[in-house]
Amino acid sequence: MSTSKTLQQLQAQWVTSENFRRYGQVIFASLDGKAYDAEDAQLNLHNGIPRFYIMRLEKRGRKFHKITRHVKCTQCLGSLEGKDWLIAVCPPNNDVNEPALEEIAAFRVPGNCFIKLHEGTWHAGPYFDHEAVDFYNLELVDTNVVDHFTHDFLKSHQLEFEMV
Repeated sequence: MSTSKTLQQLQAQWVTSENFRRYGQVIFASLDGKAYDAEDAQLNLHNGIPRFYIMRLEKRGRKFHKITRHVKCTQCLGSLEGKDWLIAVCPPNNDVNEPALEEIAAFRVPGNCFIKLHEGTWHAGPYFDHEAVDFYNLELVDTNVVDHFTHDFLKSHQLEFEMV
């Protein structure tokens, strides 16, 4: 017996501080010397050693069927060279081990800002149409080993997403 998968399109909207608030923060440039305030990334990196690195991703496209979360720390992502990119997110609900399907949203992130994900925010990405993009990533040194929870929509719902 074969089961066919369904492709669900997600309309990606340009990220703003307001429309991304449920999932994290959007951080834009500010003048040098500005005092620390709520517009700065509100980080939680106290559960381990922070890791700030550049990751190169190639030919990612716009489709995904897995979504991941980290419940012990925040994560920051931003592209280098001003390249725009896409990410799908779902609000954190740390009492449930599955993202709320009806709450998944897609965003287009311009290359002049970065995003900070709240602890527990489900995320799929970065995705993009470029050949390759370098991203800076701030998380903990062992985030992808001890704090990496993934849900596979192909297994649970025979579902794949495409950001448009």
